Amino acid sequence: MATGKTIQNATPLIALDAFVIDTETTGLEPAKARVVEIGALPLKAGKLDEAGVLRRLINPGEPIPKAASAIHHIDDVMVASAPGFAAAWPEIAAAMAGSIVIGHTLGFDFAVIKRECLRAGLPWSTPRSLDTRLLAQVVEPHLGGYTLEHLASWLGVAGADRHSAVGDAMLTGKIFLALLPKLREGNIRTLAEAEQACLALAGVLEEQHRAGWEEAVAGPRAREERTLARIDTYPYRHRVADVMSAPPQVIHADAPLTEALRRMADKKISSLLVVPTSGALHARDAAIVTERDVLRAVAEQGAPALERPVAQFARKPLVTLPAAAFVYRALGRMSRLKLRHLAVEDENGDICGMVSARDLLRLRAQEATVLGDAIDQADEVPMLGAAWALLPQAAESLAAEGVGAREIASVISRELGALTRRAGVLAERRMVAEGHGAAPCAYALCVLGSAGRGESLLAMDQDNALVFAEGEPDGAADRWFAQFAAIVADILHEVGVPYCRGGVMAKNAAWRGSLATWRARIAEWITRSNPADLLSVDIFFDLVGVHGDARMANALWRGAFDAAQGHAGFAKLLAEAGGAVEPGVTMFGSFRTENGRIDLKRTGLFGIVTTARVLAIRHHVIERTTPARLAAVAALGRGGENDLAAMARAQALFLDLILAQQYEDMRAGLAPSNKVAVKRLSRDQRAALRDAFGAVRHLDTLTRDLLF
Repeated sequence: MATGKTIQNATPLIALDAFVIDTETTGLEPAKARVVEIGALPLKAGKLDEAGVLRRLINPGEPIPKAASAIHHIDDVMVASAPGFAAAWPEIAAAMAGSIVIGHTLGFDFAVIKRECLRAGLPWSTPRSLDTRLLAQVVEPHLGGYTLEHLASWLGVAGADRHSAVGDAMLTGKIFLALLPKLREGNIRTLAEAEQACLALAGVLEEQHRAGWEEAVAGPRAREERTLARIDTYPYRHRVADVMSAPPQVIHADAPLTEALRRMADKKISSLLVVPTSGALHARDAAIVTERDVLRAVAEQGAPALERPVAQFARKPLVTLPAAAFVYRALGRMSRLKLRHLAVEDENGDICGMVSARDLLRLRAQEATVLGDAIDQADEVPMLGAAWALLPQAAESLAAEGVGAREIASVISRELGALTRRAGVLAERRMVAEGHGAAPCAYALCVLGSAGRGESLLAMDQDNALVFAEGEPDGAADRWFAQFAAIVADILHEVGVPYCRGGVMAKNAAWRGSLATWRARIAEWITRSNPADLLSVDIFFDLVGVHGDARMANALWRGAFDAAQGHAGFAKLLAEAGGAVEPGVTMFGSFRTENGRIDLKRTGLFGIVTTARVLAIRHHVIERTTPARLAAVAALGRGGENDLAAMARAQALFLDLILAQQYEDMRAGLAPSNKVAVKRLSRDQRAALRDAFGAVRHLDTLTRDLLF
């Protein structure tokens, strides 16, 4: 069976495009059994496609034993006019090419099909696959049995037409879907993680091998085809703000079309924003008129069109992107919507510029849109998971083109923000569909921590918060947002961003509240005197709104810095709450490793990020990224400039080493982590790592010196 497309290791199990198969045979000895029926059922985005069922009776070319017929009810008469395997298999193989194959006791089916292919002179290569029997043993190793009947009863799954190939394939597919929540509970979310978990069942696999079965799971592919192998990195390095035209050119809605044409000619631009009044520009109030709209109006209505109000020819709604978005998102959105102009919003949601296709001509759009709008367009959770699975390979491809980890982390963070935003959209829809109604007031869904700072890598969990316009704790509005936030957290967990182990999620009351509640909460933080009360509070100062009222989120974030200004004791307590940095090297200069790996987050990144954040709070530095915070503090001239610069360099090295390890781990089917294998580092990298640890050795002293 040949495969025609790349299957991503990072693809969430809920987003697999797969075929569930089953065979009926003449017996149970794989060396002798012949196929008499094959059933295959497509599984697409978490749903079984019953309309796409494939069922083929096959003449085995020999009598079917009565004992076998008694089980599957297929006899010699039924297959007398059926094609042989050589005629039937190519069609089935072509339909399944490029898909994951799912089955129950799949090693037996593969062994029989492989022998049939050899007899017929047909090609065979084991496809990438998952076995529900093995997955069930991973989830519950002490179950009384693992037959389809056992699993169906355990999982509460109903089946029909048992011991037919299609009936058993259907039941297997339902069992697979029922196993997914249990696998997620064990932190098994992706294809590669499921494969690794099955491979750990060494005793079971050995028994199957002795029985003459083929491998039911061959393990993650170490190397995946690079669909982004040679990409133009400009769109991933630069923001929309770098290429937009600013300020935006506007015209009042009642101005004649001829005036719009004159302004576009004078300014040498191809569009104008059409606004009802003067003042701040908001996308909800504005429309757009382009040179093409003018030409179309004249072509359809003649010269009189030029004297009519421009509002008659303007188009709404206005499509926007944040100024901080990367250029590849503008390319993707223009390509999908077939637009030539996008409005650009600042962090408060005001329009601050325009970007046109003309601005982007020098960029290679097709390669840049691989990430593009896939997340923004996902209408169901499995689609969202499939879009999210593209990110690791895109990140690795950027690294192959020489893009640094710090810039790649910015891309990852923006996409994590986009993922959270889309989860918010889907959660809103679900709330309405379940009868809870629309949001009771304006709100902002926010990300915190590394996502807020633009420093996320591939080992991540959720850090989010929610602020809404008005409402008391546990009041009607708060209860609505609690349900909404729980759905958001569940969606993110399903697609591969696990729940925060520290509970920093908007579904928890401590990370959700009205503006008044948040302001009271911040005031209480600042006046407390116990570091234990401030655990996790510091990441609030990384907050950025990703969905809803961005102005509300930004005002709350800036307000927190304003409230903390002048409170040196609060900054000191935050530093103490963060704890001491774990040393990365021993007193003799060797690396402190566990199982050959060193956790560069605990021994390096954590201390740098915490120090930069605490100093920013203390000195009222309104920045989010760690390098910007360090540079701004150094610019104050309070001393420590060399130490702060060394910290910035050390952070870049830690990010580079961690991200490179994460690529390698994910190719091998391992969950990415912050632990780097020392043996894979070159001599120069080890020397640089020791220097970097030197930069964080005295962070507590540096922090104390610069706090006051």
